[in-house]
Amino acid sequence: MFVTMKLKEEDLNPMLLLLFHLMVWIYTLITFLPSYLLSWALKTDSALYGSEEERAKRVKAHSVLGPEGPYRAVNATKKLVTSMHLGVDTLDKMFEYAAMRFPHRDCLGTREVISEEDEQQNNGKVFKKVVLGEYHWLSYEEALTAASQLGSGLASLGQRPKNNIAIFCETRAEWIIAAQACFMYNFPLATFYSTLGGPAIAHGLNETQVTHIITSRELLETRLKAILIEVPRLQHIIVVDNTPTSWPGYPRGITVHNMAAVQKRGSRPENAACERKQPLASDIAVIMYTSGSTGIPKGVMISHSNILAGITGMAERIPKLSEKDTYIGYLPLAHVLELSAELVCISHGARIGYSSPQTLADQSTKIKKGSKGDTSVLQPTLMAAVPEIMDRIYKNVMTKVEEMNFVQRTLFILAYNYKLEQLTKGNSTPLCDKKIRSLLGGQTRVLLSGGAPLSAATQRFMNVCLCCSVGQGYGLTETCGAGTISEMWDYSTGRVGGPLVCCEIKLKDWVEGGYRSTDKPRPRGEIVIGGPNITMGYYKSEPKNQDDFFVDENGQRWFCTGDIGQFHEDGCLEIIDRKKDLVKLQAGEYVSLGKVEAMLKNCPLVDNICAYANSDETYVIGFVVPNQKQLLALADQYGIRGSWEELCNSKAMEELVLKAITETAVAVQLERFEIPRKICLSPDPWTPETGLVTDAFKLKRKNLKTHYQDDIERMYGGK
Repeated sequence: MFVTMKLKEEDLNPMLLLLFHLMVWIYTLITFLPSYLLSWALKTDSALYGSEEERAKRVKAHSVLGPEGPYRAVNATKKLVTSMHLGVDTLDKMFEYAAMRFPHRDCLGTREVISEEDEQQNNGKVFKKVVLGEYHWLSYEEALTAASQLGSGLASLGQRPKNNIAIFCETRAEWIIAAQACFMYNFPLATFYSTLGGPAIAHGLNETQVTHIITSRELLETRLKAILIEVPRLQHIIVVDNTPTSWPGYPRGITVHNMAAVQKRGSRPENAACERKQPLASDIAVIMYTSGSTGIPKGVMISHSNILAGITGMAERIPKLSEKDTYIGYLPLAHVLELSAELVCISHGARIGYSSPQTLADQSTKIKKGSKGDTSVLQPTLMAAVPEIMDRIYKNVMTKVEEMNFVQRTLFILAYNYKLEQLTKGNSTPLCDKKIRSLLGGQTRVLLSGGAPLSAATQRFMNVCLCCSVGQGYGLTETCGAGTISEMWDYSTGRVGGPLVCCEIKLKDWVEGGYRSTDKPRPRGEIVIGGPNITMGYYKSEPKNQDDFFVDENGQRWFCTGDIGQFHEDGCLEIIDRKKDLVKLQAGEYVSLGKVEAMLKNCPLVDNICAYANSDETYVIGFVVPNQKQLLALADQYGIRGSWEELCNSKAMEELVLKAITETAVAVQLERFEIPRKICLSPDPWTPETGLVTDAFKLKRKNLKTHYQDDIERMYGGK
């Protein structure tokens, strides 16, 4: 945590301290005149909206009734917002409207692959490395034409309006083109994560009864081909890649097409002339299959009006969003956060450059040493991220800080504390803004965080070192990703902002857990979200719909999230617990597993952790993915030798890591019964491919329990 890095000035070398303050004084003096002149230019802005410090202190939401809510954004207390533009009530109209306003502006960009080569590592493993060139762009007009031709081509292959079609593909420009084609022709689009296993994919394809699927060559060959025999209705596979153009060896009755060939077919006069049946606002746009953190993936039915309401609410929280912005797309488009973020950008004429977690930065795993990652080339102004990725950036930088000599480390901490102080006052600090900021291309101004709670230390790091506002949001697939987003000038941590203008939030008493809307000093309870962004329910799952969704007397839909929150005095929401994560120990104490995990991730030795508790036992245990660099340093410090696997299986290392975790737990004030008493170390990281976490890196507790069953029995004394 950064708290531990703060040094008292009296502890530092007086000459070094004097030098630093002298530099800051000279810098302030030099920049005073330009800043003063600039303040005149911004005078009107400040007069209208106040300083960032003043805006951060303002009330964000009010309760319309009592302490239980519903809470609404201050600029939506009378009516919730449903769309951005009058008459633009479906996603095809939104794209056409953007193409009409920004026909020649860049829309979708893809980097050219110059070369690929295998690179052998010191441990003998071979990694594929790439050298990438510049981004090649489709304009809004070209993207609209590509989508229209694909939709026409799919219709000529027998795809009918209101009949489901599937997409199983990585995040890339073709994904959005395919989605827009389906929106235009009213083909409900069933989306699947590219990391889903065979049984989950087969379940979703059979449940939606699709006859057509859009995929990539790699996913077709590595995942889809093996389960085709289990999906008897499937007739057409559309591959987004241009090569190869012939596909022998597929089951009888299945035809494989290249996307370019389908588009060419759609551009033929006899097909292009066919009238398309436009969707209604109430029609299903997407059936989004969740990543299945608690079992078989569920399909969430999302209408055109749901998505438009959600992205309208999100866009309102991004200051000065315009066609001048550049967004980098690399999270799974099958996740509601990424899809919503990209549609927000399209609605405002911004451009989207595509990337992947393996090519994002200069140091990413697939980027050849000496060549540039995607952020360096694209220089995005907007970006979305899940906390897992931001935590990795934070820990990597902090490890390098720890390796600095005393003078360098001290200067870093002094600069950090100075910048943090200036940020809270709304001042910029170009003197401190250069090196680390370039990790994300140097131009990022807004970073949207979602999918899981973001630690205070990581959020502060992003604000200070990457020089961008972090909008921490809260939403679910069932709410179209929309719920709350913190305002960009609010630098408080641990909160997720006030309700968006498209929805309202109630707190429902959960007596068993001890949470009530009448609690003091703040109302607490289960978060229930209502509004036009609340989705149509789960596909073919009526019992589950009755459990989680309801319609009030005014006809408005609501979703019961299962998360526990509390509202602060200024109308900001804080997530404090989750019903499913609450376990009652044998002695009657309640333990919030999610809270324990979030706190213990602050330990430098922990890359990932899953807390586990059995109600028949008196204590908590944990499965830990250790940070390799930190663990090797700890082993070296205590003279413990062995391979990585041997160190992770070492009883001595387990005890040392447990000691460090316990110290962190005490520092963050966990209760005695919340602190894991035993742990096991995992030599392998948890990735979506392992099936132990979702694509958003949420823990799959059921799978983790099965995977570590022998360790659970050992830690609870069974053997």
